[in-house]
Amino acid sequence: QVQPVESGGGLVQPGGSLRLSCVGSEGTSRVNPIGWFRQGPGKRRELVAVTSSGGSNTYANSVRGRFTISSDSAKSTLYLQMSSLQPADTGLYVCNARCTEEFGVQPWHDCWGQGTQVTVSS
Repeated sequence: QVQPVESGGGLVQPGGSLRLSCVGSEGTSRVNPIGWFRQGPGKRRELVAVTSSGGSNTYANSVRGRFTISSDSAKSTLYLQMSSLQPADTGLYVCNARCTEEFGVQPWHDCWGQGTQVTVSS
């Protein structure tokens, strides 16, 4: 099963910053990361930021102006730069991607990483 791989989470104080990374892959099987979601304690999974091929990114209202989504196609990597972090940003951050087990043969489908934990606390 192909899936993206996240990293960069950790414990940070309120007001701090973190940069998350989501690595995809290109080859016979392909993983194209496209967005970030998060799930806080006792909460449903919610969209944080999504990128589009047209260049217009979408952000949750709660993170707009503080978080920036970007990508490096040469590295098949999606980033989420997070600044001015607040305790409400605590959660498991999960990368969403479009995946195929065999490019040109198998259909593309949504896939998810295992997530990286972000904890904002003093």
